[in-house]
Amino acid sequence: MMDNVSLITIFFLSGLNETKNHRFTLFSLTLLYYCMILLVNLSLIVTIILDKHLHEPMYILLCTFCMNGLYGTTGFYPKFLWDLLSPVHAISYSACLVQALVIYSFALGDLSILSVMAYDRYVAICRPLEYHSIMSKQRLIKLACFSWLTPFCIMATNIFLASRLKLCSPHIARLFCMNWIIVKLACFPAETIINNIVAYITIIVYVFHGVFIVWSYMYLIKMCMNSIENRAKFMQTCVPHLTSLLVFLVTILFDVMNTRFGSKNFTQTFQNFIAIEFLIIPPLMNPLIYGFKLTKIRNRILGVITFKIK
Repeated sequence: MMDNVSLITIFFLSGLNETKNHRFTLFSLTLLYYCMILLVNLSLIVTIILDKHLHEPMYILLCTFCMNGLYGTTGFYPKFLWDLLSPVHAISYSACLVQALVIYSFALGDLSILSVMAYDRYVAICRPLEYHSIMSKQRLIKLACFSWLTPFCIMATNIFLASRLKLCSPHIARLFCMNWIIVKLACFPAETIINNIVAYITIIVYVFHGVFIVWSYMYLIKMCMNSIENRAKFMQTCVPHLTSLLVFLVTILFDVMNTRFGSKNFTQTFQNFIAIEFLIIPPLMNPLIYGFKLTKIRNRILGVITFKIK
């Protein structure tokens, strides 16, 4: 067994086995969709960076949100597109670990950024006179670093622990590398105890993120009910955040439920879709929601489009 373990330097992905007859169609649609993700996210990022009127905490955090979307999708789509045209779906051991790190730190990063956005909206609506002193440039930088570095470090710890395991199989029945699947390939389950403990700690940490976000918006709703001005501000700036949170939680919940309780009778195609929902829906929906809902961004983008048409 130990000899077999030492030979595992490549993982084979079997998630595409059911799509052999539709590879080129799927490749074309995926490439088009990925280009749309790049276009809408880059449009928002460039708009916010170039327009000095948008250099406010809310918009800078939104820029961070879009950058995180580009970061996560880059970890999946290029490799997926390559696999659609390749007869062999393989990935090196080190690349597999990197892909798992990128994709799952992106998912955790989304939740971290949403929690920072919730805090920003709480300060803006409940403590408007202190907003600029509380959300200073220094604090904004610290919050942005927190929302990026914390998920990365937490996932890096999970990936490092997974890399220490002795594995007995090179086969991953998914479209991309997942940390929990790598752990399940361990030859000796007793060695995965630390991995499982750290994984549960990670889940608890981000459940608290979710609880904080829900509590923040429940408090905001309560506060906004007494003021027409605050109610308008909530509808304008908080509804996009709540929509993004709902989309994120639904996609992640489907994946977790399928992972823990999914039936083995589900087709591979259905399992694939559930597994990559959080890489399909939020990266495109989030910038579209903010672009249409936030007046300053919508007016800026429409102004650029109108100018080019003229």
